[in-house]
Amino acid sequence: MAQVVVKLSDTEIQSLLNQKQFETEQLPQGMRAKLKTNGVTISVYHSNKVMFQGKQAESVAETLLPSDAYQPTMASASSKTTASTTTAYDQYHCIGSDEAGSGDYFGPLTVCAAYVDAHQAQILKELGVQDSKNLSDTKIAELAEQIITFIPYSLMILTNDKYNERQEMGWSQVKMKAVQHNAVITKVLKKIDSSELDYIVIDQFSQPAVYKKYALTELPAEKNTRFETKGESKSIAIAAASIIARYAFVKQMEKIGKEVQDTVPKGASHKVDLFAARIIERWGLHQLDHISKKHFANRDKANQLVHKKYH
Repeated sequence: MAQVVVKLSDTEIQSLLNQKQFETEQLPQGMRAKLKTNGVTISVYHSNKVMFQGKQAESVAETLLPSDAYQPTMASASSKTTASTTTAYDQYHCIGSDEAGSGDYFGPLTVCAAYVDAHQAQILKELGVQDSKNLSDTKIAELAEQIITFIPYSLMILTNDKYNERQEMGWSQVKMKAVQHNAVITKVLKKIDSSELDYIVIDQFSQPAVYKKYALTELPAEKNTRFETKGESKSIAIAAASIIARYAFVKQMEKIGKEVQDTVPKGASHKVDLFAARIIERWGLHQLDHISKKHFANRDKANQLVHKKYH
């Protein structure tokens, strides 16, 4: 399936919308309008990027867009190179998986797997998908709300209550991540034609043997599974999964913020200790445990800060 993506001005967007009867209600967050015409799906995003998807994507774009605005990046699969020590994953059809929240005291653990074929890899790059660590929360939201409209994915959110329950059962964080990664990858496989899949690429957080030991279920397509350190920079599929996982984490943090009527800090720094101490003072230790990972050292540090203040 051919895909074209272009960035338009506000005037050009309005001109496009005036030409056809676009849908503008009950759309995914981040999408401004949508239309299917001549077998081509046109998605207009709030970022002013427009995507054309379908066999006739290029001709429809050429028809509807002014000539000076039509300078598309056409996504086409490059010739697949022989896999080597450094695999050019973006030339292949891949499922990538990554997580967010594992190093944050507050908030859940979110894990996502996403399928990106070789045709879509260039489109994602054109949209600006990259290592989520280099993106602001605002940009993460903008990108996630665009890519979830056309990329098959699966997301799991392990709430703090569930996380703490598993940790008290003796589960390490590595085991929690392995179980969730394996689960979301399995779910994505059910959404695609697995015969077209070349690789499953996991952002490495443990040795493969440890991952396999902890995953509880067999690794799907194990022979095609690869573990990559700094995977976001090596596979656009991992980068896409990372953005969705991070987006979900940020949304959950915003939800927690509404519960405690404050902006919850990320990470596990001294600033987090101070915030946790205020939560204990205002809401109690039970509420702190409800929104955090109990086994982090921040809990003891926050308790010590409260104790020093009143003794």
